[in-house]
Amino acid sequence: MKGREVRLVARPVGVPADECFELAEVDLPDPADGQLLVHNRYISVDPYMRGRMTDAKSYVPPFELGKAMEGGAIGEVVASASPDFAAGDLVIHNLGWRDLALVPAGGARKIEPTPGVSPSAHLGVLGMPGLTAYVGLLDIAEMKPGDTVFISGAAGAVGSVAGQIAKARGAARVVGSAGTPTKVAWLRENGFDAAFDYHDGPVRKLLKEAAPDGIDVYFDNVGGDHLEAAISALKPFGRAALCGAISSYNATEPPAGPNNLSLAVGKRLTLRGFIVTDHGRRMKDYLPEMAGWLREGTVRWQETVVDGLENATGAFRGLLAGENLGKMVVRLNG
Repeated sequence: MKGREVRLVARPVGVPADECFELAEVDLPDPADGQLLVHNRYISVDPYMRGRMTDAKSYVPPFELGKAMEGGAIGEVVASASPDFAAGDLVIHNLGWRDLALVPAGGARKIEPTPGVSPSAHLGVLGMPGLTAYVGLLDIAEMKPGDTVFISGAAGAVGSVAGQIAKARGAARVVGSAGTPTKVAWLRENGFDAAFDYHDGPVRKLLKEAAPDGIDVYFDNVGGDHLEAAISALKPFGRAALCGAISSYNATEPPAGPNNLSLAVGKRLTLRGFIVTDHGRRMKDYLPEMAGWLREGTVRWQETVVDGLENATGAFRGLLAGENLGKMVVRLNG
């Protein structure tokens, strides 16, 4: 069978340009023993992928030039050479950025369709971004009932879920930052007590207005001026979960801040970074709790869908530019 895949052909500097990618046609053989041939229906684009486009040591190896990129995907098994899967099964795996994939059976997990819920939810609220929000908020930042919580990048796949989990788990006040009035309005309608557009002024000032008594917990998806503002706003013994720093992912110069890190000493702050793949065991706790919140309407999930593998790189750039509300996914048809 013939399939298509998106390859990285040049390391981007700054915003990834079209010339950094190619859409190539490939011939796929029948699955060998222990393999599945999967027709991808949805593929995920995520901020961490920008780091993998750079040839630098990190917690995950960089993408190889001239080869298809990888990422989360939901697909239907077309042919199976494994006794654990059959044609027609819906699976989640990590060979996205292509329409057809030969997937090792050990690298696929069967998912059951949920009435009224798109399978793409398993790339978002029921998948890695949702678990990231849960672990970061509850395990890393150790949020307690009655806390005041600030979440940056609050309208994204992780932040939008983290804010609603905070309310469901008893936070007294949840504040979010986002990049457009539409996103701010969505946050205010979906569990956040206050939200602001960070384009409207200095983040430190806007956060002070939204949380005049300070914050106990900060969930950081942005870094830069947001982290600096949060350090100023955190109360003594405050906790911050450092999840991402999307403000610097396309930067060509080192970030300037935060320049107030010395406050962490006197305030006895805990600033802890984390990677969700270290916490996969928590999925068994997360999924039942999130399923209940979804049924009750306590948590609402949002996604931005772009159609066509040929538009995947544009969707990725849009994600880094903040064009998504909730999870950004690419839908593949045919």
